[in-house]
Amino acid sequence: MTDEKILLSDDEIISRLAALSPFEYERVRIAEAKTLNIRPPILDGLIKAAKKSSQKDNRTPFADVKPWHEPIHPAELLNEISNTIRRFIICPPETIHAATLWIAMTWFIDAIQVAPLAVITAPEKRCGKSQLLFLLSRLVYRPLSASNITPSALFRSIDTWQPTLLIDEADAFMRENEELRGIINCGHTRDLAKIIRTVGDDYTPTTFIVWGAKALAGIGHLPDTIMDRAITLELRRKLANEKTERLRHTEPNLFPILSAKLARFAQDYFDQVEQAKPELPDTLNDRAQDNWEPLFAIADIVGNEWPRLARLAAVKISGNSEVSQSLGVELLSDIQEIFESKCFDRIPSAELIRLLCADDEKPWATYNRGTSIKPRQVANRLREFGIISNTIRIGMTTAKGYMKYQFIDAFARYLTPASVTTSQAS
Repeated sequence: MTDEKILLSDDEIISRLAALSPFEYERVRIAEAKTLNIRPPILDGLIKAAKKSSQKDNRTPFADVKPWHEPIHPAELLNEISNTIRRFIICPPETIHAATLWIAMTWFIDAIQVAPLAVITAPEKRCGKSQLLFLLSRLVYRPLSASNITPSALFRSIDTWQPTLLIDEADAFMRENEELRGIINCGHTRDLAKIIRTVGDDYTPTTFIVWGAKALAGIGHLPDTIMDRAITLELRRKLANEKTERLRHTEPNLFPILSAKLARFAQDYFDQVEQAKPELPDTLNDRAQDNWEPLFAIADIVGNEWPRLARLAAVKISGNSEVSQSLGVELLSDIQEIFESKCFDRIPSAELIRLLCADDEKPWATYNRGTSIKPRQVANRLREFGIISNTIRIGMTTAKGYMKYQFIDAFARYLTPASVTTSQAS
């Protein structure tokens, strides 16, 4: 052991090794691990942690935002942000209010437990999706634009920088990328925002933190697992008589001032947001309540009109559970409609298929690339809800089918309360 290593503590040796280039470190890695009496993969992990903790702001892709020099009035700040969105984006009021609160939420990311996605969507091109995403990038905490990002780059970026991730054209490149969707979904709640990947020549299992705020922009409906974790910001194409300003013509100090005020807002009200337990509307389902809770917490602390505006936006955007129902729930709903409209107490599988496919606007007639859904597919879907087909008697004949009573529990659990009839409840 050299005199230097006798004099240096373990922490000092780790710091010295973390400052080496990858080539230099690789040459001394085995010897240094042996000197420290640890395995090389353990040394690799220590070096990674040391590099991460020693990163400075000027080594990250984020501009340094200094908090505003004096206390701010939170309601006035949110009004400024919502008015700024209104200047540049054509969208419904609830979208403006939800986007405003979501922007503020990113500055409190260390104070909250659920980070809802912001999904910017529109039915067609030229509705301002990229424009709104760019506006968010000027106001959110630690913005990182990363369109068409790979899964490995995604989780490493989040783990290293803790950014607010901004992804454009998400509908195009996420559609067939299960790993990417899984990483984004995993980052929804703080406690579960961890993934494990192997790294290094020794394939050492390593934990990566993927917690953080993320905004996605795309055309149409993104995968259900994404939308279920999202605050949806719907846009619409502007009319000829609707005028907006161009972001590139914005006065130079607008966004820096708003960002500085947001930083001061987070600095002064962090503890209040962390301890908040806002009242949640019963009209929202459990997941929607989770998504909106941090936004309600901020709105309640801001006061004035914002608690009311936040809840109106939540009910308008997320109050209709039918919009985001899965295909399985849609099947249950259509079967319930058949039982009630036909006054059946039992139905053969073949007749159920015929009635499901009778409505051309439903997905069942073209379920299999233009052909109708099959009995086995219906059976597989219903089996997920604990409903199994049986041999039933219809007059003097028997056939595979279902009894109405088999659906009562599933109807009550998965369909909206209004659709569960009195006869089913009894």
